[in-house]
Amino acid sequence: MIIDQILQEIESSHSFKLYGKVKKVIGLMIESKGPESSIGDVCNIILDKRRKKIVQAEVVGFREDHILLMPFTSVQDIGPGCIVETTHKPLQIQVGEALKGMVLNPLGLPLAEGEQLPVGLKGYPTEQNPPNPMTRPPVQDVLEVGVKVIDGLLTVGKGQRIGIFAGSGVGKSTLLGMIARNTYADINVIALVGERGREVREFLEKDLGPEGMKKSIVIVATSDQPALMRIKGAYTATAIAEYFRDKGLNVLLMMDSVTRVAMAQREIGLAIGEPPTTKGYTPSVFSILPKLLERTGTNEKGSITAFYTVLVDGDDMNEPIADTVRGILDGHFVLDRELANKNQYPAINVLKSVSRIMNNLIDKEHKDAADTLREKLSKYYQAEDLINIGAYKRGASKEIDEAIAMYPNIIQFIKQSVTDKLSYEQAIEQLKNVVR
Repeated sequence: MIIDQILQEIESSHSFKLYGKVKKVIGLMIESKGPESSIGDVCNIILDKRRKKIVQAEVVGFREDHILLMPFTSVQDIGPGCIVETTHKPLQIQVGEALKGMVLNPLGLPLAEGEQLPVGLKGYPTEQNPPNPMTRPPVQDVLEVGVKVIDGLLTVGKGQRIGIFAGSGVGKSTLLGMIARNTYADINVIALVGERGREVREFLEKDLGPEGMKKSIVIVATSDQPALMRIKGAYTATAIAEYFRDKGLNVLLMMDSVTRVAMAQREIGLAIGEPPTTKGYTPSVFSILPKLLERTGTNEKGSITAFYTVLVDGDDMNEPIADTVRGILDGHFVLDRELANKNQYPAINVLKSVSRIMNNLIDKEHKDAADTLREKLSKYYQAEDLINIGAYKRGASKEIDEAIAMYPNIIQFIKQSVTDKLSYEQAIEQLKNVVR
């Protein structure tokens, strides 16, 4: 039996290596004649004979008998005739408990210069299949996020996937920082994809803070990095979250932003010759989004509760990426620029936001209080223009009179300082007091 296994391994092993040669570099794409590879394989492009300079690239497509490669770094120094060596393996990262508190690049390596990975880590592939739908337990337990408008009116469960939809500068990063600091999750995995370089340290030190950093692993792919690295940032963060979920933990994954992942995939798709379709996005964009977003959620061992930010162009909530992501996820929070202009933070528009699993998680008393608050807020907004110009006469409508009386308390409940932290029970008690 052992001899048969050894013979099989000998037959399947290669006694020689196959190499290819770079033939062409167009924009971000490298065209190589050989070696034999599959989509997703990592290749090494050797820049000098002593192998001191090597650029890693991934096979992203084929053109006739040539391989199309996209590098993880810049294409600088790559020329015709450079040797291409395949590893016959997709990208793998090193994962383990020792990564807590670290900031990594999309390849799973420390971002800070001179810092080394801890010893005792385990290799883990960045691309995985989503859990089988039949093995996914339903979302049953409330996840306390410490933001009262979410806990009270948009309750989130362990294993739920939420989209945070907003234009630029409306407070997405601040809200993510509050959730990361206040949530009772075993570990946070945070992906900053396509961020400005200036904002990385600002988010780590100001929004996340030392308290949040202790139980977090942060993966950073800044906007100046190649498109492939930005996509790998999303895949690496998801893989790390999956590793800890499979150890039976409740993981919180936050990704800022899915829109920049889609833009990076559009760059790759256009470079390999895909036709642009809706608003210039290629078909591959709409095929990778479900594969990426469906990897989170519950499985038979643990859960990944995911918050994905979606940067909407011109505050258009119906643009293609926002529309696609909203259809995949289990709820969406809309951050409204008008509310931010009124200094209402977090600027969550309660009437436009929904948690699809909320009714399965809360009791009747909580549901009735949340419904009442929504109804009163809706009534107030319907009559707001009349109220502001003084055209509404008190007593004309009992419901509007009640909404006007309750409105200051509703806004007081929705607003929350960045440093404030309330328990789930405190948030529900405040909600009930507002509608009494």
